Amino acid sequence: MQKVAVKKLDKRAKLPTYGSDAAAGADLYALCDGEISIAAGETAMIHTGIAMEIPEGYAGLVYARSGLASKRGLAPANKVGVIDADYRGEIMVALHNHSGATQTVADGERIAQLVVAPFLHVDFAEADELSDTARGAGGFGSTGK
Repeated sequence: MQKVAVKKLDKRAKLPTYGSDAAAGADLYALCDGEISIAAGETAMIHTGIAMEIPEGYAGLVYARSGLASKRGLAPANKVGVIDADYRGEIMVALHNHSGATQTVADGERIAQLVVAPFLHVDFAEADELSDTARGAGGFGSTGK
């Protein structure tokens, strides 16, 4: 298992944890003084109190926690946050309230999940033509019935 260095920026911060041995995402925890209220349709920046050293060639992908999103309407505003390998600042979650009621986030609450995943850094080359495929230029819904 690969080690990822995590620095606590506040002694109260919690390191990410996996909910099970087979979990892809590690839970990120809110760090706040008291509760944070997020009005319907609003977004709040939630501190985690941690910074980390994502290995080169990997990215930290911040996703919604399915229960928090489906039961309370709270999910990252940017849908998927991307933490680059050269970023060393605090990990923050822009939590958006999609519900019709004010929601609160408590200190120590699990607010998002982090997946550390490899990626390809590619050289984008302009081309006059692209190779043919069966799908071609068919877009949104073109492969469904």
